[in-house]
Amino acid sequence: MSLSPSLSDVKAAARRIAPHVHCTPVLTCASLDERTGANLYFKCENLQKGGAFKFRGACNAVLSLSRAELERGVITCSSGNHGAALALAARRRGARALVVMPHDSAAVKVAAVRSYGAEIIECEPNDASRQETVDRIRGERAMTFVPPYDDERIICGQGTAALELLEQVPDLDLVLTPVGGGGLLSGTAIAVSESRPRASVIGVEPCAADDTFRSFRAGRIVRASAPPATIADGLRTGIGELTFPIIRERVERIVTVSEEAIAAAMRTALERLKLVVEPSAAVPLAAALGGGLDLRGRRTGIVLSGGNVDFDCLPWSPERLH
Repeated sequence: MSLSPSLSDVKAAARRIAPHVHCTPVLTCASLDERTGANLYFKCENLQKGGAFKFRGACNAVLSLSRAELERGVITCSSGNHGAALALAARRRGARALVVMPHDSAAVKVAAVRSYGAEIIECEPNDASRQETVDRIRGERAMTFVPPYDDERIICGQGTAALELLEQVPDLDLVLTPVGGGGLLSGTAIAVSESRPRASVIGVEPCAADDTFRSFRAGRIVRASAPPATIADGLRTGIGELTFPIIRERVERIVTVSEEAIAAAMRTALERLKLVVEPSAAVPLAAALGGGLDLRGRRTGIVLSGGNVDFDCLPWSPERLH
């Protein structure tokens, strides 16, 4: 695969993972259409195996590994969803999995990683600590590293969600996805820009974790000076070295949303769509509802990226946001 994946690479990933992943449904909601003046189409990756889109990329990566690589076991760093996805994909191929997780990861995500049989080692909640811990363990155990987002196989696997969405709703004008490390957004941008060039892709991230927004504006990667403090725990990672150039070339723009807007969108999804979505997945819905985007008359796809919610920490009340 080239360093700049193309639509053909995403389609190859789709064929590879098809027997293993769900083709997730697309839902609509008349009341939200009326509220936004748009036609909204929700791609329900919260109903994917493992509870998130991450299984697509992890599955594509693991299915691409040689037997020798699998025999050494796989290792990654993740706040939860990629770790669970990799553990599940590895288990299906009979491989050991180890996940380096920040010590403040959501309890429901830690439990999910363990339930799929992976070993967990904790680290500090920042990119440097994650990478240092992974490098140390790889040196000790010679395990095969599967990155959470900055990898061509991951990017193409994540792009299959948008490929499906375009097959289900072919005439979209716009697709909104959350952005953390950028695997989903870059994969989406590849699929959309080459399958439906007239459509735009917009990435959405929390104001409290806005490194992609600042990087996009600066034209170069701008790293956060401190660990982001956002309820959208899946979006705390910094933008990737491989994903950023794709995003910069193929994404129309990046917008940000407040913590209050994320919490409100999460609740709206539950009340209106009857869907459980985690804070990270509510981010693009928050942008659609918040008035910062003019969606009137536009057929808009929204990727609901995951549904792994810690029900003991629902962010409805203001004190949960701080």
